[in-house]
Amino acid sequence: MSYRIIKASEIGEYVYCRRAWWLRKTYDYRPQNIEELTAGTTYHQQHGQQVYLAHLGRRIALVFLFLAITVLVFWVLSQMI
Repeated sequence: MSYRIIKASEIGEYVYCRRAWWLRKTYDYRPQNIEELTAGTTYHQQHGQQVYLAHLGRRIALVFLFLAITVLVFWVLSQMI
């Protein structure tokens, strides 16, 4: 019994789209719109970076808000003493 080696890229292709993987394996069908696929991949990578930066900015803002509230509380408490 011979086993065929499955590459990581094949697993990625299968997870992304089972139908595309099956068409390529069964009929050796390859997509014709390579430029559009590349543009879509680039767009999604850029969007992912924007989402990451937005989350990072939100976390930084929350840290500064926490620090500002902490300073305000200590200032109010020091005025009461």
